[in-house]
Amino acid sequence: MRVYLAVAVLMLAFVAYTEAQDPEQTIEQRFVDFGQQVAEMSKGLAEKAKATFENIQTSKFAVDSRDWFQTQIDNLKAKLA
Repeated sequence: MRVYLAVAVLMLAFVAYTEAQDPEQTIEQRFVDFGQQVAEMSKGLAEKAKATFENIQTSKFAVDSRDWFQTQIDNLKAKLA
């Protein structure tokens, strides 16, 4: 939740900064620019989230846990068979 709030505050600060830089832009141009900036930020955020998720999935702890659970399931199947 804190990350979303921080991103929202940063986006608002960035918009205020860009508006102060070029006062001759029309409202339409500002919305277009803002949409492009949000798209770029979301792409970067999505790539980072994907990389983090992949790192978590391939971590030693995750691999060891999956192997342990699979061994336990195989043992249980062998006992029941």
